[in-house]
Amino acid sequence: MSGPGGTVRPQPEIRQETEFFWTSGRDGRLRFQTCTACQALIHPPQPVCRHCRGRETEIDAVSGFATLIGFTVNHRFPFPGLPSPFVVAQVAIEEDPRVRLTTNVVGCAPEDLRIGMRMEAVFEHVGDVWLPLFRPCAEQPPPVPLLQDPPVTAHLRPAHPGPRFEDRAVISGAGASRIGRRLMLPPLELTVEACEKAVADAGLTLDDIDGLSTYPGAGAYGGFAEGGVTALESALGIRPVWHNGAGETPGPGGSVIAAMLAVAGGLARHVLCFRTVWEATYGELVRQGRIRAPQPAGPDGWFKPFGAVSPAIILAMNAQRHMHRYGTTRETLGWIALNQRANAARHPDAVYRDPLTMDDYLSARTITTPFGLYDCDVPCDASVAVVVSAAETAPDLPGLPIRVEAVGTQVVERPEWDQSTLTHEPQVLGQAAHLWTRTDLRPADVDVALLYDGFTFNCLSWIEALGFCSIGEARDFLDGGKNIAPDGVLPLNPHGGQLSHGRTHGMGLLHEAVLQLRGEAGARQVTGARTAVVSSGGLTPSGVFLLRTDA
Repeated sequence: MSGPGGTVRPQPEIRQETEFFWTSGRDGRLRFQTCTACQALIHPPQPVCRHCRGRETEIDAVSGFATLIGFTVNHRFPFPGLPSPFVVAQVAIEEDPRVRLTTNVVGCAPEDLRIGMRMEAVFEHVGDVWLPLFRPCAEQPPPVPLLQDPPVTAHLRPAHPGPRFEDRAVISGAGASRIGRRLMLPPLELTVEACEKAVADAGLTLDDIDGLSTYPGAGAYGGFAEGGVTALESALGIRPVWHNGAGETPGPGGSVIAAMLAVAGGLARHVLCFRTVWEATYGELVRQGRIRAPQPAGPDGWFKPFGAVSPAIILAMNAQRHMHRYGTTRETLGWIALNQRANAARHPDAVYRDPLTMDDYLSARTITTPFGLYDCDVPCDASVAVVVSAAETAPDLPGLPIRVEAVGTQVVERPEWDQSTLTHEPQVLGQAAHLWTRTDLRPADVDVALLYDGFTFNCLSWIEALGFCSIGEARDFLDGGKNIAPDGVLPLNPHGGQLSHGRTHGMGLLHEAVLQLRGEAGARQVTGARTAVVSSGGLTPSGVFLLRTDA
């Protein structure tokens, strides 16, 4: 398919184990790897069946029929060979609906698409591959209902008896750098600024720090950061006895959980954890041609050939399915955006502080349906740091230590974005349920919630997953915004969250939680805040904290 100027969409990367899939359409047949023991379709291809763990597999052709389980009309993200706006969709394969493909719909106007439609595969030949696209079948039976996600409780692991690592660590200090759009400062300068503030806030010196921990390190998202542990150690000369930098952690807050394990195990006494985002300046420098964007990392090989180049596109289809199943509306998401903006007005450092009305929200330009401009967080430059200290050092520290009551980290859903939960943000339901297995506290005990809001729908997913309302009841819970207001039953993101304060990849949520529990949040302070829930990440493996203060 050629776009403006005759551009052709990029081909997917072909590897030994995927070549059969991308060349299958040569004869007009769709093929999958199949387990010979249980007959499950295996996608993406694996050396073992995840259902029965059998190792005998073969490549089989299927009928090519599928059910449309989600779609979004992308307006924001251009892609070669696909004139905007274009439809990105997900279909469930008829022979095994657990297997889904991200694709494009052809032969149908977007306004005529309906979840549950029967679709058939057609192929587009691009270079060396045949891309499977789908069109509605000429004969349409009654729509097929969405599959129900399997219950996460069936896979939860109980907490191990004995001492809990959470009790052996405290958050002793927190600091944040300047935050803003296109600060045009080196990212390491912001990192050092936040780290020095966090160490001073803990009543320590840099010479007291014997551990460093960060997300994602110098790896997958290094272009948006300072270069990880190596860069900071080189700048400050800390010489840690323990260090950690990785992207495959329980969200950006996974650096903090790793630090807690380090001090609980005696590997370190005071670990400096940090996360720097440099996305706004980075994007500007790319536009100016002063730096070149690297190839994106991550599991995009099954998405990118169809123009699904942003997490917004994948998550928009989950949001659409939530609306389809539970009656959620755009106004439901709008109350989250309005809440965050109203809260940001009380934060002097928030990027966006101007008033936002529901009319503003609903009339904003479309990004990818059902998301508009204000459903998306604010790219910015900032760094956030916290110090994790061994619990026995707390009496010697000047500040109020923040205790970690529990963490939730268990992966229950499939990690591939398009094979995961249908109606919530992937990697939220399992982690949220796991949290409550590690504490006697319950959702009603939470005084303030700092919930990941890279998009409004992330926040909605965490609210339901954590049990602040039942699954599918967010529409009623969020209606009018009163329940999530600073004086509501669940004060939500009192600093403005990532939607208005700025995209700090979840560490800004942790920083705000520390301030709230200490009573140091100024005009945005939630009265009587003694417990806080903080979620970190989503789509990718995520995590969640339950924090408390004994004061």
